[in-house]
Amino acid sequence: MKIAITGGTGFVGRHLAERYDPSQVVVVSRRTGVDIDDVDGLATAFAGCDVVAHCAGINRQIGAQTYQKVHIDGTRAVVEAARRAGVKRILMLSFLRARRDCGSPYHESKWAAEELVRRSGLDYTILKAGMIYGHGDHLVDHVSRSVQTVPLFATVGFHEKPIRPIPITEMVDVLVAAATGELPYSTVAVVGGEELMLSEVVHRIAGIVDRRVLVVPAPVWTIRVLAQITEWTMKVPLIAKAQARMLTEGVSEAAPPTDELPESLRPRLPFTAAQIEAALPERGGFGFSDLRIAH
Repeated sequence: MKIAITGGTGFVGRHLAERYDPSQVVVVSRRTGVDIDDVDGLATAFAGCDVVAHCAGINRQIGAQTYQKVHIDGTRAVVEAARRAGVKRILMLSFLRARRDCGSPYHESKWAAEELVRRSGLDYTILKAGMIYGHGDHLVDHVSRSVQTVPLFATVGFHEKPIRPIPITEMVDVLVAAATGELPYSTVAVVGGEELMLSEVVHRIAGIVDRRVLVVPAPVWTIRVLAQITEWTMKVPLIAKAQARMLTEGVSEAAPPTDELPESLRPRLPFTAAQIEAALPERGGFGFSDLRIAH
């Protein structure tokens, strides 16, 4: 089986590509010279592939890289290119709580992309995933670096909502199974094996990097302001506005409700020290090199 992976140099796409023989993988990204909304370029890249894993996505908008361009126009182009190239199956990585008319451009654009895939006429699997963590992620990476920068961490809102973190290894297991046709014509939720609060996540990570941290609740509006500031100033924001919205709602149940994975494919690993260690970046906090002005 030959597979094309959009967003193939990103977090999930990179880990998925590593599961296959390099000769059977086509990595598609801006770094490989193909824009996500370039139908002709995508069709050329998809030629000879049996499956497309559509993992391309953004969590903040910068310049021309908007949710409309990447999530909606990009998905429309991927579907059309897959048809032209004779690809039989398309997988889409979406977000657990992507839905219409919720006031979040991120959530709404992901939902619109899901609808394009569902109506494509191709065999499809849409994976509505919660928070995924692993080496190169935004969860363990950012929390560990944050607590090594300042011994204070603010959660989103005075009443925390639960999350169910998914190890990247188990997320890739689900993607590989879907690529082989185990979940035809379906939209399914993917969540991790342990439900916990962000404050618990922070304390576990802080313990692994030998830092003591004070975790305090903060009003939602202050986190939204922080998210906007870090989107403006940081190369990879400490927290994006879309991520702030996710934490406000919680990331443990699909919205709207959808099918669950078969028992044999459900992630089971808890958020343990071993899983955290595997995801940690090099030790150290945030610095000048993390600012957009430095680049």
